[in-house]
Amino acid sequence: MSTFRFDDPYYKDRRPLARTVAESRPRQPLLARGSIVEAHEQLRAGRKSYVCTLDDGTGQVDLVFTGRGRIPGFEPGVKCTAKGTVISGYDRPAMLNPLYGLGDLGISEAEQSSSPMDSIGTESVQTVDERRSGTVAPAGHFRIYLGAAPGVGKTVAMLDEAQRRRRRGTDVVIGIVESHGRPVTKSLTAGLEVIPRRKVEYRGTTLEEMDLDAVLRRRPKVVLVDELAHTNAPIPGGHDKRWQDVETILAAGIDVISTVNIQHLESMADAVERITGVKVRERVPDSVVRKADQIELVDSSPEQLRRRMLHGNIYPADKVPQALDNFFRTDNLSALRELALRFVADETEEELLSYLRRSHPDVAWETTERIMVGVNEAPGAESVIRRAARISSRLKAELHVVHVRTPDGPAGSGSKRLEELRSLAGAVGGRWHELDSDDPSAALVDFARENQVTQLVIGSSRRSRWQQLRGGGSTVRRLSKSASDAGIDVHVIARALQKDHQS
Repeated sequence: MSTFRFDDPYYKDRRPLARTVAESRPRQPLLARGSIVEAHEQLRAGRKSYVCTLDDGTGQVDLVFTGRGRIPGFEPGVKCTAKGTVISGYDRPAMLNPLYGLGDLGISEAEQSSSPMDSIGTESVQTVDERRSGTVAPAGHFRIYLGAAPGVGKTVAMLDEAQRRRRRGTDVVIGIVESHGRPVTKSLTAGLEVIPRRKVEYRGTTLEEMDLDAVLRRRPKVVLVDELAHTNAPIPGGHDKRWQDVETILAAGIDVISTVNIQHLESMADAVERITGVKVRERVPDSVVRKADQIELVDSSPEQLRRRMLHGNIYPADKVPQALDNFFRTDNLSALRELALRFVADETEEELLSYLRRSHPDVAWETTERIMVGVNEAPGAESVIRRAARISSRLKAELHVVHVRTPDGPAGSGSKRLEELRSLAGAVGGRWHELDSDDPSAALVDFARENQVTQLVIGSSRRSRWQQLRGGGSTVRRLSKSASDAGIDVHVIARALQKDHQS
């Protein structure tokens, strides 16, 4: 993690730090100081959030705390300083789960701080004295062990690292580790302090979850949090997802070591579903994983993984035959391994670019590619957005997600379907746009020209040849020709429809 000071002109990978809302842009870090003018709970795409609007005199930005109810201290008129990365897709510029400080935060006082506040966290867990002094808690260091599939050894690698740190005298505890009855995994927890789990009654069953409040009270140097994509049992005032718990822990200044499989990344999920035929229900926004200070790939060949399965080291014996014939087929595992390797390679390239920008600031290392994806409310739009996000990620390019409203289209722009697509666009790091036009093809190409888009991603048409002839021809064909005339490359992506398989 790089040490960040309030007076630094750059933030993380030398992206310029915006000091006012007016000068901020999507995907740019912003340090905003002002007053809260509105705070309310909001239900967005079926998910609750607490939204606080901060006005710094040049404009307004929404501070969106996902999965949360009311947060004490956020009231109209209260002074606030917030720091995070600006996203689009909301009514105004927004920051998801930003670090913040409440109270009259003086600029000179803040600029003397040397807090290493790197990536976005969720709300800072602060004492009353910290809030009065105007300091913001330094974010913890975040390390992720990434795997292609269950059983590759992510949890073992995490526990090995924890034992090494414990022997060096580091205060490391287990927030939650899922051994799944594996003797080797359980043996590696010996000597490590375990935070007792919280018992939750849900639908007549007692479930055990990580006790977030207990972790924050214990305040270790390092906490282990297994299975980042896990969905929490409902707890009043609690987070829906374990990755949200991790963001809160990081914001409190506690280091986190976690694990996740490639299938759970939002931009990869649809590709994994097509490869394996299994629905991926638990997902993590790419932005959460990409903000990790370290991502380490835990690799295993498909043959080795299948041998582990046969020896009973992954699933119980009664589940082994079905697993080997379905998810754990050799071709599936090879494809998943390739996805994981590509993701880590992309991260390594980004680290190299960051180093080159720092060491050679006079050279323009940034890519000039800009990716745009045109979407409508037709089935399969999610797969098109995710495919565009993967292209954007590999090219280190901006991603614009554009929806064109037509007079004969569905009434209003606030339908549940559009909210879901808008939310997905934000989750994969894209900027959402809505246009009004009776000619979607022309509107998309005009937008692409105005925003210097270099590659356009669209979904294939599902209309029959007869429907295309009656409707004046194929929209995809017209759009491809117009974009080609404008010098814009076009990717036509098959719309993968949702399946009913369980994960």
